[in-house]
Amino acid sequence: MINYVIQVVLFQVLFVAVYDFFLSKETFFTKNRWYLLTTAVGSFILPLIKVTTIQKAVPQEYTILLPEVVLSPQKVIEKSAWYQSINYLDVLFYAGCILFTLVFVLKLYRIVRLIFVYGAEKRQNYRLVLLPKNSKAFSFFNYIFLGKGISSDKQEKIIQHELVHSQQKHSLDLLFFEALKIVMWFNPMVYIYQNRVALVHEYISDEVVSKSTPKENYINNLLSDIFQVESISFINQFYKHSLIKKRIRMMTKNKSKQIKQLKYLLLVPVLASMLLYTACSDTEKSITEPKLDKQRIYFSLNENPAISETKMTYMDVLISKDAPETQEYALHELSKGERKEYEEVIAKRDEKEKLLSNTKIRFFEGKDGRKIMFSSMKDMMNAMKSNMDTKRKLGNQDAENVPFVSLDKYPTFPGCVEANKECFNKKLMKFVAQNFDTKLANKLGLEKGKKRIYVQFKIGKNGEIKDVRARAPHPTLKEHAMEIVHKLPKMLPGEKDGKKVITGYTLPITFNVE
Repeated sequence: MINYVIQVVLFQVLFVAVYDFFLSKETFFTKNRWYLLTTAVGSFILPLIKVTTIQKAVPQEYTILLPEVVLSPQKVIEKSAWYQSINYLDVLFYAGCILFTLVFVLKLYRIVRLIFVYGAEKRQNYRLVLLPKNSKAFSFFNYIFLGKGISSDKQEKIIQHELVHSQQKHSLDLLFFEALKIVMWFNPMVYIYQNRVALVHEYISDEVVSKSTPKENYINNLLSDIFQVESISFINQFYKHSLIKKRIRMMTKNKSKQIKQLKYLLLVPVLASMLLYTACSDTEKSITEPKLDKQRIYFSLNENPAISETKMTYMDVLISKDAPETQEYALHELSKGERKEYEEVIAKRDEKEKLLSNTKIRFFEGKDGRKIMFSSMKDMMNAMKSNMDTKRKLGNQDAENVPFVSLDKYPTFPGCVEANKECFNKKLMKFVAQNFDTKLANKLGLEKGKKRIYVQFKIGKNGEIKDVRARAPHPTLKEHAMEIVHKLPKMLPGEKDGKKVITGYTLPITFNVE
């Protein structure tokens, strides 16, 4: 939705720029009116006429929720605070819509109240509302509001002017932009559009009325009096001080040559570029979703694969020394189903799959139109060697590591009763929930859905946090999770057979990207 709104605003900026630079100074007033109206509507339609959405135009914003923090080996669920589950962007949007709806209703009420308080005289093709003790002059559809303070010799010319607004349904144009203000109150282009259209309305009325009246007399009437102005944006007003100079300049301007109407052809390349932009800015949605099939595991693409009898997948697996020479794909080029399958593989990389967790997965074109997830045998061997070296360096220290469930006395979180496992879990859960930046993934472009971060750490014999490692869907989240665990306070260590021991933990943090 954010990408769509951004495209609408950008298209409106471009349309208005074309109008201001090439069309606004021409005397094709009716054509300019329809240009502004159609481009305002078209800016909402054009982003929908596309094959795909914007790719990396702006970072996608998602709401990160922490519905649970899972502490291994015991699962503890913590619901996020109510204020963390609120989408404040939605709240702001709907609050603005409600506010601008109330403003619109108030404006409409002011007009209707004038009609009921002062009454409307039915004329041949309009209704006249005379306003005592003021000099206002404006129209709303077929209602013309005229202050009794305006001299009688000028009233007729003002009525002629306002009748043009009424007959050409100019109020309908302004109401259209009032409606846009309600749903896009944050978009400054809506206000700019409305101002441009209101000015064109005045040009059109001036042009029609000045045909039956000498322009010099009409201009003198504009300059001779300063009428009161009603501050309602969706009424056509005879007099607006800020627009008088522009109206006079346009009335005294020579009629534009017909050949200048070719300027409207500028819309052709503009529209073409917009359609090209929306069609080519992202390739994700143009990817055809493959069918589920029995998974094939290759050790060489030239050899027959091992075929699973039960596992149905979107992609096959290749484990070999060298990468295949077929086309390689980036992550964003995978279909939705393929990407979800890849993320599930990443999520399953727990402590039992150290070998896989240290190898990079790449994507290549396989057989029968299916993609393959490639893992290098060389990377696997390096990972295995690294794990063996780590174990040698630890030496006898690993012998002192005691699983949580085997402890005689559990580690104690500051503030808890000694060895209280339940309190330990709750305190740790609360600490993570309070320190985890739920807005961080907004800038990372993660796919929607359930995500999990695994953090491994140890509580040493002195109670300090050590050997912190993590796996996450994004390097930034990995660093953030490790930083949180490093901030854990010093604890009382666990004990086994009366001795203080090192205790290892795996802390899964589960959250949803929405």
